Amino acid sequence: MYSRILAMDLPPRQSAFLWGARKTGKSTFLTQKFPEAIYFDLLDYKVFDGLNREPFRLREEIAGHSPAAMIIVDEVQKIPPLLDEVHYLIENQGRQFILCGSSARKLKRGQANLLGGRAWRYHMLPLSAREIPNFDLLRALQRGLLPAHYDSADVDRALEGYVLDYLKEEIQAEALTRNLRAFSQFLDTCAFSNCEIINYSNFARDVGVDAKTIKQYFQILEDTLIGYYVYPFQHHPSRKDIVSTPKFYLFDVGVANYLAKRKIQSLRGGEAGKAFEHLVFMELWAYIKYHKPREEICYWRTKTGLEVDFVTCEGKVAIEVKVSDSPSRKDLHGLSAYLKDYKNAKGLIVCPEARKRVIDFNHAKATLVSWHEFTSNLWDGQIL
Repeated sequence: MYSRILAMDLPPRQSAFLWGARKTGKSTFLTQKFPEAIYFDLLDYKVFDGLNREPFRLREEIAGHSPAAMIIVDEVQKIPPLLDEVHYLIENQGRQFILCGSSARKLKRGQANLLGGRAWRYHMLPLSAREIPNFDLLRALQRGLLPAHYDSADVDRALEGYVLDYLKEEIQAEALTRNLRAFSQFLDTCAFSNCEIINYSNFARDVGVDAKTIKQYFQILEDTLIGYYVYPFQHHPSRKDIVSTPKFYLFDVGVANYLAKRKIQSLRGGEAGKAFEHLVFMELWAYIKYHKPREEICYWRTKTGLEVDFVTCEGKVAIEVKVSDSPSRKDLHGLSAYLKDYKNAKGLIVCPEARKRVIDFNHAKATLVSWHEFTSNLWDGQIL
């Protein structure tokens, strides 16, 4: 059991959507926070079948409850027409709903009623370091941060079930893609290219479909909250900057490792470095989604290959991630170049277990910190 950071404090009669990938802990969070709520779980076939055939039964089933009672509908995307009934109950009876789901894509594709601003939007993400007592960095890199996977007695089987039964089967079952073989190959390729700039042509060649289909597949991952684009920083870009091609990060490092058949045995080497960068992204993304939802995470790269892993706060914070606790000056050329171009930016280098120190680039300084200090400062509001 974890104490989640997500604050979902709704005023009376205010409804909300809670979106998040499967197994992030949405249902557990809602049942703990709203134990007296009227709960409709659409994964329960009996509940699903009744409401799917007759959505107006929702009105009948809540009629005997207090008008002030919270009503939770879990996996709401499974019955898009149910949202018309929800809309009616909000408008005419002042009812309060939390509508929980793993994807708004099916609702959008079916032109479902998304309540026209009557429901606030929240997101539940995998665990963050702040939410895990006695956080173990290597364990997180190996298993990922879905609660059931981080704690699993057999994480390989848990990840296998998640990937095969959800990512590859259920996405097709919801008619998001008809070519399961190609989409399965795409997922594997995406895992190998995780954290890297997307080359749509290379993806198309590896998967055996056209580039347009690859772009649709990436959109499916984003719409189902399985991955996120990270776009290049474009605040007054120079001619040498890459300004159009995004990177892509899967939503969980453990899922990415499983798809890529990658085992992280120690905090050394290129694979560990990529996984550590992914974990830093997850932590930044969680903080932003929970505390600063309008903030963006970008990356910066020049056409000559100089790069900074993450840029945020409109360019005021530049973060470089290194798995080595003693990165060389050569390893930090990208950060040095960025700080030279953006003189008011704060430079930060995040390493697994380094002692804090200040690195002087002559024209600018950057602070090297450990993962523990980085996450502590991040969640205390000292970085963004």
